[in-house]
Amino acid sequence: MYAQPDFVTALAANTFEEHRTHLRSVALRMLGSQTEADDAVQEAWLKVARADSSAVENLRGWLTTIVARVCLDMLRSRTSRREESLGAAPEPTVAAEREIAEAVGMAAVIVLDKLEPAERIAFVLHDLFSMPFDDIAPIVGRSSAAARQLASRARRRVQGASAPEIDLPIQRRVVDQFIAAFRAGDMEALVAVLGGNREWAQGAIAFKQASQHFKAVLVDGRVGVALAPGGKIQRVLVLDFAGETIRNADVVVEPDAIAELDIQELP
Repeated sequence: MYAQPDFVTALAANTFEEHRTHLRSVALRMLGSQTEADDAVQEAWLKVARADSSAVENLRGWLTTIVARVCLDMLRSRTSRREESLGAAPEPTVAAEREIAEAVGMAAVIVLDKLEPAERIAFVLHDLFSMPFDDIAPIVGRSSAAARQLASRARRRVQGASAPEIDLPIQRRVVDQFIAAFRAGDMEALVAVLGGNREWAQGAIAFKQASQHFKAVLVDGRVGVALAPGGKIQRVLVLDFAGETIRNADVVVEPDAIAELDIQELP
């Protein structure tokens, strides 16, 4: 078996120690357990000690990726054990809860534990540690666009933990008004439903013809819009509401990213 020379191992150890605090923070926010975070960092070190890092340009990013993959495996194993035993995940320690809550808010701590492993990894790496989706994608085994949707879905669920309960009838009415204004080419009605954003409305009205294929759907628990000519979904508008107006829209066009969305028909 190939063994690293002592000086290489020592160099790797020094580099790893320089980033240990960061790596432990990553693992803690992914796993929510101090014990599991320490185990993940130790497992990552064993992998680093056996790897050749001579060609690595961004050591911090490389080490973060290794820890993230270890955490993903641990989360998947935890999910599998939970399904087999109907048990719960390890209870976060007070210190772990405090560190996670500082990042996402106390109400979101419970929600994080309910996310799918890949969702949690994508959300933590991007939203809490600013890792680009191009780097997250190979960790979770998705395309960059699909990884973005994983993080977006997780973000909506986390934000929803501290937000008022979603009023689906109001959202449906707003979306119906949005579609009707689009189809009629009614600029003023479109501006109103977009909360007064005239610039957005003027850009959107160019898609009046496509709006004939719009339909209201439920996207990850909220009312959204699907462009579905012939019943085949080609793009999805994931909407962000502010009262009885639409504040923002995330347009999803990549097939694998659309596949990451939970889309349900509405009557």
